[in-house]
Amino acid sequence: MNLFADIRDLVIETLTALQAEGALPDGLAMDNVTVEPPRDAAHGDMATNAAMVLAKPAGMKPRDIAGALAEKLLADDRITSADVAGPGFLNLRLAPSVWQSVVKTVLETGPDFGRGSLGQGTRVNVEYVSANPTGPLHVGHTRGAVFGDALASLLDFAGFDVTREYYINDGGAQVDVLARSVYNRYLEAHDLSVDWPEGTYPGDYLIEVGEKLKELKGDAFVDQPEEVWLEDVRNFATDAMMDLIRADLKALGVEMDVFYSEKSLYGTGRIEAAIDDLRGKGLIYEGVLEPPKGKKPEDWEPREQTLFKSTEHGDDVDRPVMKSDGSWTYFAPDIAYHYDKVSRGFDALIDVFGADHGGYVKRMKAAVSALSDGKVSLDIKLTQLVKLFKNGEPFKMSKRAGTFVTLRDVVDQVGPDVTRFVMLTRKNDAMLDFDFDRVLEQSRENPVFYVQYAHARVASVMRKAGEAGVDVSDATLAAADLSLLSHEAELAMAGKLAEWPRMVETAARSNEPHRIAFYLYDLAGSFHALWNRGNDETSLRFVQDDPNVTQSKIALARAVSVVIAAGLGILGVTPAQEMR
Repeated sequence: MNLFADIRDLVIETLTALQAEGALPDGLAMDNVTVEPPRDAAHGDMATNAAMVLAKPAGMKPRDIAGALAEKLLADDRITSADVAGPGFLNLRLAPSVWQSVVKTVLETGPDFGRGSLGQGTRVNVEYVSANPTGPLHVGHTRGAVFGDALASLLDFAGFDVTREYYINDGGAQVDVLARSVYNRYLEAHDLSVDWPEGTYPGDYLIEVGEKLKELKGDAFVDQPEEVWLEDVRNFATDAMMDLIRADLKALGVEMDVFYSEKSLYGTGRIEAAIDDLRGKGLIYEGVLEPPKGKKPEDWEPREQTLFKSTEHGDDVDRPVMKSDGSWTYFAPDIAYHYDKVSRGFDALIDVFGADHGGYVKRMKAAVSALSDGKVSLDIKLTQLVKLFKNGEPFKMSKRAGTFVTLRDVVDQVGPDVTRFVMLTRKNDAMLDFDFDRVLEQSRENPVFYVQYAHARVASVMRKAGEAGVDVSDATLAAADLSLLSHEAELAMAGKLAEWPRMVETAARSNEPHRIAFYLYDLAGSFHALWNRGNDETSLRFVQDDPNVTQSKIALARAVSVVIAAGLGILGVTPAQEMR
């Protein structure tokens, strides 16, 4: 049930009727007609822009269209008033029975209330985290992991067929550095002293890996040249780091459907196949790029390279895929990887990158557009940095990691639920301050607590009502006399619940799961306000002397908790049954 969609359908039907009567000309495009909550709740329950968007193509005054539309809409039992405002907006008020029916629908539908069909089974690949397998995940990866996982859950809830994917960056020079670092720990496990050149990974997390390598190989690699042990240690170290990363993700509640290895692209013909596909479309050529902006001519040497004509697909400049020495650029395996995604039959791709990958956006979009002949979309979401604070001071680096604060540092401090919710309290491309003290505060300023407290309050009142002998099962509450929910505050609460399906659709269309966190905070605020009004107005209290009235009021509270639980489920957060 999407009440806003239902009323929009009514508006479209009414406009069509006006056309049939000759009050509006035929052939008007209705795609831009919307029905939304008004900016000011005092203006009504819903507002439509129909008259504003149709006035010019219809050759009529907006207020004339709005007036004709209002007159016909009032014939529907759901509409109690339709007022023309300003240049031609139409504000609508709905009958109390409409809002009361929302509560009934929530209770009858349960956790699936708001689950939509927007996606219609569209296959979407969401790639996120994709960290180099050189150590534990850091706090930046944490934000990307939470965002990507919540986005995948949101799209699933909205009716998409979602695949969660992790791209293992194990094909570059960084895994050789990892292997050398593990080899050092292996030598230390044999009580040998080692040097740590700049650029290696000295974190304590490799000590155990070095010891395990000793258990496996004994002293077979001691005093041996690099060509003897590098490949074996590289594979061993990469597997060990991926085990660590999987454990980190599990601690955060993240599970991937696919782990895809970059290394699998090399020596298998996959990169060549992707480039050949582009070559067959006339998009690969030999050429020389212009000097980079800001470079002096004497600092730059023109070299002929193999280039992808990415400017034909929206990029600023063409991009090299093969260097003058015949080796692939970093871009080439990325093209091949996305070629593989397209070949797997996905209808849409979403990549979640860190803020430092901003330069990849246009080139990757161009590559996917070219590889799929414009049939597969790519949306790249960049997650900005997270600043950590504790006791009013910047949080220090992790000794275990050596150079950064790890995902485990954060989860161990505040738990996965708090971590996930807080990471979604800002839009992905906005900086985020994560204060370890504030996120554990029990106050309205802490959105995690505020939302969880609302859910826990409902659980508490239901327990008390149950102990008093009131049947508070969902089936019984759905059958209660909901016409008893007549106070304006109760109807407004039901109205907030009615926004949930629309919010899911809006957030899914824009790939913005933070909208769910924002909505939950607003929903919790409305519920707390209703609860607090009960302190002064006894008629608004959830438990009354009359058991029938109690059931109707608890039905409203229970509906709130159902929606909160559904929203928290999308965010990957467990709803609280009580607060301690």
